[in-house]
Amino acid sequence: MTVGDILNKAIELLRARKIENPRLDAEILVSAALGWERSDLYTNSFQQLEKTELGKCIDWLERRQGGEPVAYILGKKGFYKHEFMVSPDVLIPRPESELVVEEALSWLHTDHVEQPRLVDLGAGSGCIGLSLAAEMPSAKLLAVDNSLAALEVLRENAQRIGVIHRTAIWDGDAANLDSNVVRESLGGLADVVVANPPYIGTFDPELDENVKKFEPHSALFAGPEGLEAIRTWSAAAQSYLRPGGLCVFEIGSRQGQAAKEIFKSLPHFEEVTVLKDLAGLDRVIRAKRRA
Repeated sequence: MTVGDILNKAIELLRARKIENPRLDAEILVSAALGWERSDLYTNSFQQLEKTELGKCIDWLERRQGGEPVAYILGKKGFYKHEFMVSPDVLIPRPESELVVEEALSWLHTDHVEQPRLVDLGAGSGCIGLSLAAEMPSAKLLAVDNSLAALEVLRENAQRIGVIHRTAIWDGDAANLDSNVVRESLGGLADVVVANPPYIGTFDPELDENVKKFEPHSALFAGPEGLEAIRTWSAAAQSYLRPGGLCVFEIGSRQGQAAKEIFKSLPHFEEVTVLKDLAGLDRVIRAKRRA
């Protein structure tokens, strides 16, 4: 079988299973299985495949046919300016979460924070916190997650990106993080707290079935309305965010008003703002710790 044959068959099979982007996914999987660039598939379309190459292509395509995300099959996903290792123990990084990074960076530069102390709650792969640390060479990061398997993925990403020496890791529930841990890890209170908390309601009918099937439920679900983590994490953050510091959380596309009410109900937050993504949907809530 030639490269062109397996590529055309892959597109046909994925289209039949109603995969959203059958050609793109087929190109990514076949080229990655062969260790090629996507453009090589067309310039070398008549090349015969070795038995092991064909077997790997078929295995990966069968996994994709079953709904497994491309990122888990490849074991990696691009986010912001870096490629992050992923596994089924962590949520797959998504472009929407880059708004958290951009908003935190913008504030750090505007506020002239020269040696920022960062906390990333529910860090998972570390894509948000590690991206911030990579952009700020003098920053220190505390990454928090209650999954040891997720923290192993994060540790590997911190090493690959080159910020492991500036990254502290805490295994525990973000709702229980306190100022003692933050001070000990970072040498002071946090300047910025970022998070992509679980924010999906337990019985949300709009959740994609493959997301529910393959991605970790602890990183997805947060009570009946999806607000429990936002509520408990923001309340805890008051104790370890320095006066004048910033809290930036990702939220669900229709949670802006509810999240705003949660932050406004807390005594130590002010300037609570909901930011929308490129699609015009609620995506990020930011709030300042009162000075």
